[in-house]
Order: sequence, then C-alpha cells, then structure tokens
Amino acid sequence: MVGILLATHGDFAEGIKMSGSMLFGDQPNTAAVTLQPSDGPDDLRKRMEEAIATFDDPEQVLILVDLWGGTPFNQSNNLIAGHEDTWAIVAGLNLPMLIDAYASRMTMESAQEIAKQIVGSGKEGVRVYPAELEPQEAAPQAAAASSAPTGAIPPGTVLGDGKIKIALARIDTRLLHGQVATGWTKAVGPDRIIAVSDGVAHDDLRKRMIMEAAPPGVKAHCVPIKKMCEVAKDVRFGDTKAMILFETPQDALAAIEGGVDIKTINVGSMAHSQGKFAVNKVLSLDAKDIETFEKLKALGVDFDVRKVPSDSKENMDSLLQKAREGLGI
Repeated sequence: MVGILLATHGDFAEGIKMSGSMLFGDQPNTAAVTLQPSDGPDDLRKRMEEAIATFDDPEQVLILVDLWGGTPFNQSNNLIAGHEDTWAIVAGLNLPMLIDAYASRMTMESAQEIAKQIVGSGKEGVRVYPAELEPQEAAPQAAAASSAPTGAIPPGTVLGDGKIKIALARIDTRLLHGQVATGWTKAVGPDRIIAVSDGVAHDDLRKRMIMEAAPPGVKAHCVPIKKMCEVAKDVRFGDTKAMILFETPQDALAAIEGGVDIKTINVGSMAHSQGKFAVNKVLSLDAKDIETFEKLKALGVDFDVRKVPSDSKENMDSLLQKAREGLGI
C-alpha cells in the first residue's frame, strides 16, 4: 500500500488526519508531521524520515503538503532525491484531496498515479455558496451534469438496457453526509445519489441540505418511496448508476416490496434513541428493526455491515442476536 505522509505548518497535518479518519476510518501507512514555530528545517526533515521509515513500502510514498515553496515542501523536495521515479509531492492539501488519496490507494499501487488523480479532487473541493459567486470559468466544472436522463426525456424512451443500476443501497439515519459523499461515492462511482424518504422528501430544508452535500459531478435527489418504486421501473433510467440512501430499514423494505431490485444493503449507521439497543458504536436497533431485517433476509437480501469502505464487515446475524439479548426478546 502506498504510504501517505502529511507535512504542514502548525498542527494542520494532525488535524486533517483526524478529520480524514472521521470520514474514511483509521488509515494504515499514514503519518502526519508538523513544523512548529520553534522548529528548524532539519527538525522537520528528521521527523519526515522517521515517519517514512514506518511505511510498509518506503519505495511508494505520497507526500501531501500545505503550501508550495514552504518549508514542508522544501524538505519533501530534498527527500525525494533518488526517488523521483516512484515518489510524488502534491501541494495545496485539503480534505477532499486527502479522502480521494485514501480511496484511490485501494485500487492504485503507485504514488505517482494517485498524485495525478487527487489534484482534480483538491481543485473541485473549492466551492462557493451562493452558487452565483462561483467564478465563471469554474462554473461548468462545479455544475457538471450527470449523463443520467432527466424528466425532459419522453416517457417510454429506453436508455441502455432500461434498468437502473444500483451501485450501492445504504441505510443511514443521516442519509447523505461527509462519509457517504466522499468515501462511498468514490468507492462505488455513482452518477446520481437518491435519498429515499417520505418525510425528508417533503421537508424543504433537509431536502436542500442533501442536494448541496453531493460531491462535484454527482446529482442528488430526495424522493418519496413510491417515486423510487416508479423510477426503478422507468426505462428512461437505464443509463443511470445510482447510490440509494434510506433512513431506516423499514423504508428499504417498503422500497424492495414495491419493486426496487436490491440484492445487498450496506447497513451504515442507525442512531440511538429511546427503546433502541446499541449493538456497536454506530448501530442501535429496536424490536421493529430486528423484525424488519429478518423480513429483508427472508427476501434474499444480503447485508454489508460497515460504516466506511475501509472498515471490516460485521456479521448481521450476530448483531441481531446481540440486540435481542440486549432488549430481552
């Protein structure tokens, strides 16, 4: 695995490393080094060398620095001597760039390949709201349209094979948020995110927040369950690759019973509330949830229980049994 070294002025490296862990999970072969006001360049270089020595493959190192021409960059430039064919330095570190680096090294084995990939994410992560403040030259990129069909396409028009492609179906109380918008979107590559909730679809504030949380180049929508069932049967969505988000397992069951073809559900996060039992740090279930998951299982649905792509999968049957014991049922 490519080693990632974060090197910045002040505590920025440590802080962004922590933020990355919140969104993408704790990452191996990642280190943060900081340049403090009392440090000299040699102090920073020594810490960078020590950090790189801990990586599994010191021949594949990606160094992310905050400022081109600053001391962290200059020391990185000194260290890269002799490794120009395999190492890479990228300046302008921001959180979208870091998350993309984490996701990219799941499929890329070269630091230089990852470096090429994440430059675009770093630039796309710089956005302005309200949208009219966006510089004109950046507007086409920020508003990049999905290749998926729109309502202007006449009913009955068959696109692709006429069947919507579901890249990921996920249960998450918060629907679309940082971990979904960054980690999961990068992992499965949808061109459309659809939050399916009767309540949220009629809540203008939450609906707008979901649409604005979508990453660049991916459209987000919030629809009632009935509408999602209609979309699943609409041949105009044959070229659409969607990530479907449900607030509750009950909503997921209703959609599947309504004709949405889902074989696997990613169980990501279910908030704790009165009457629920916490089976792990992010999942809390009550008797109704247990019954619903059993119904989903009876329909042949598999469960992918993990918060972020880098997490290990948990066994749903074990979690359901733990919930039963905790609830005394």
